[in-house]
Parts: sequence; structure tokens; C-alpha cells
Amino acid sequence: MFRLILLLLFIASPASAHGSAEQGGLEWTLDPWLTIPLGLLLLIYVVGAARLRQRAERSRPHQLRFLAGWAVLTLALISPLHAAGERSFTLHMIEHELIMLVATLLLAASRAGGALAWGLPKALRQGLGGAWRVPVSRLWRRLTDPVTATIVQGAVMWLWHMPALFDRALDHRGWHIAQHFCFVAASFLFWVAMLGGRERHRFGTAAACLFVTSMIGGALGALMTFSNSPWYAPYARMGMSGLGLDPVADQQIAGLVMWIPGGLVHAGAALYCFYRWISRAGARTATA
Repeated sequence: MFRLILLLLFIASPASAHGSAEQGGLEWTLDPWLTIPLGLLLLIYVVGAARLRQRAERSRPHQLRFLAGWAVLTLALISPLHAAGERSFTLHMIEHELIMLVATLLLAASRAGGALAWGLPKALRQGLGGAWRVPVSRLWRRLTDPVTATIVQGAVMWLWHMPALFDRALDHRGWHIAQHFCFVAASFLFWVAMLGGRERHRFGTAAACLFVTSMIGGALGALMTFSNSPWYAPYARMGMSGLGLDPVADQQIAGLVMWIPGGLVHAGAALYCFYRWISRAGARTATA
């Protein structure tokens, strides 16, 4: 595990990034507002996982899921894909799909809450049991309710793809960071909600929410795909995108990226949850 961590740190390090940019023309985004939180997140998890290992055996698959999710999230946000996304809407959409369909799903599946808590300094760790624990727990349960999480993610997806907000994110670094933070937070809460249920009825609810999400994302992607005019002014002003496409074609391909891969992931997960729901219902009936 530690060898993988060292490799990931090397990939994300400023020295490696500047070297690649100078030698191969690759543009790494080394914004401290991104690299420092990502580095702290990894450090806290590694320390917490090491402490937990001394007290109880920690599931290796969970560790690998966290590291894989962290790697995908980090590379999506700071690798040349991010810089290229500012010149091509298609590449920008691929970055968003990696964040919302891969990185946050792996992070949610890693169930890293315990390791992250143990990775905090002792004073902060002890503070987790303070008087504010109850209201925070209530808020967390509300936000990770499947229906609530579906509404939040759908609203975030549609609002941030409105031309006014998307243009602002493209033109201003702070708004761009806020956009990505909203995508990460909303999709992480969504996947926690989808994966968190153990009761039989939660599989049915998750299946319905995943199906609705596939329709929400699919509708937005379809609108982009069939539009004959560019939605976003910064891309329209560029003329030809970084992929050699005109703004309309670039937007249509981006719409397909949102529509098809996103729809397949959510629809496939919905079918799995529906299968689990039916299986548990059949098992319960047979037992009765």
C-alpha cells in the first residue's frame, strides 16, 4: 500500500508536474486550493489506516478503493485533462464524469470514515464526540437519505450546467473550484446514500433513485447533444476546440459523454439494486 502511496505522491508532486510541462508541453494544474486539500486527505487517511491496523485488521479492499478513488479524483483535477478541459467541452465533461461516476463512487465504497477520524490529531479526534455530534449526525443522515441525495445531486448537476454559472466557472478560478467542490460533495453523498442501505426496502428505494438519476443526467445530455447552438460563451469564442471541433460538435459529443456513459452506470446500478431487492423479497417469502 505504501509503495502505491509513494507512486501517487510522485505523480502529483510539483516537481514531476513542472518537468512534464516543460518537456512534453503538458499543463498540470498545481493550484494550492486543490493540491493541499488533496494531499491532506491522503495523509490523514494513511495515518488513520496505520493506527487502525494496530488495533484491528483493516479490510485491504477498502484501502485499495480509497486509494483508487483518491488517485482518480486527483488526476482528474490536476492532470493535463483539467487544463485541456478549458479548451474543449468534451474533455471537460470527461473530467466531470470521472469525478462523479468513478472517483466519488470508489471513495464512498471505501467506507473511510473511521480511518479518516483516526488520522486526525488527538484533540480533534476527541472533539468528534462533543455536544455537536448529535446535530451533525442528524444532518448527515438527512443528506444521505436516498431521495434527498438524489434531489441534491440532480439540482447541482442542472444548476452548474446553466450557461450563466458554467460561463462564470470557466472565466473565474474561484468559481471553477466551487463548481468542482459541489460536484464532488453532491456525488459523494449520492453514492453513500445508494451504498449505505442494508434494509431490504432500501434496495428498492436506491433502484428508483438511480433510475431517476439516469433520466436526469440523460435529459441534460440529450439537450446538449441535439442543440444546434453552443451554450457556453467561452467555448464559442474559441472557435475550434482543442480537439479540432467546432463549438457545436464539441458540445454535442460532450452531451453524448454525459448521456450514454452516465446513463449506463446509473441504469446498471439501478438494475443491480432492483435485483437485490427482488432477491431479498423472495428469500424472505420463502423463509416465511
